Amino acid sequence: MKIVVDDATHALANLDEAEPFDLAFIDADKPSSTIYFKEAERLVRPGGVIIVDNVVRHGIIADPEVKDGDDASCYGIRELLGYVKGSNRVEATTIATVGSKGHDGFMYAVKIE
Repeated sequence: MKIVVDDATHALANLDEAEPFDLAFIDADKPSSTIYFKEAERLVRPGGVIIVDNVVRHGIIADPEVKDGDDASCYGIRELLGYVKGSNRVEATTIATVGSKGHDGFMYAVKIE
């Protein structure tokens, strides 16, 4: 096992896709979610899974009253969802969760290419 301590965008860009992962779990700064997801697409083997946490955010992602400029995290997740919608490399769904932290959810994506 190797532990890398670095800025995530830099560390991910330096990982070799010749050693693919079975699973990527993204739960980092939301404005950079699309960057992390694109790297996960590159690094996860076909049939592998990419999970992105906190993509519902109490419903504000789907709320048209919340403008992108009002919330950087909301903007980051909206950008990610738009990217995934246009991607032919993954099939994805969002799974809502409700618990002591309130209403949220995660995206479950399978790399198909």
